[in-house]
Amino acid sequence: MDKPASTRQLKVARELQKDLAEIIRSKGMAAFGGAMVTVSEVRISPDLSVAKVFVSIFPSEKQESVMTILNENLRAYRGELGRKVAKQLRIVPELVLHLDTTLDYAAHIDELLKQ
Repeated sequence: MDKPASTRQLKVARELQKDLAEIIRSKGMAAFGGAMVTVSEVRISPDLSVAKVFVSIFPSEKQESVMTILNENLRAYRGELGRKVAKQLRIVPELVLHLDTTLDYAAHIDELLKQ
């Protein structure tokens, strides 16, 4: 059982989410084959060294290709993030991308309810 995140973890995670969303948004939809990429959540480890980044991708048919693009450019994103948070954090956390499937799950439940 995980213990709840500290206030510092929550604040850092929120700041990372905002900055990563800005970095990805600045690339434009064309960089991701016309898909819209949203940073839906960031969870950070207690020592602030690893950040789990949950991204939502629309349309869902492009999820696999967009995740490949994101993972290939992860070092560049971490570098840009480092420049943005250099004053606040001593160490820029390692980024681990995860696909947020809650939208797909909600759509699936919606379809089941319509039947």
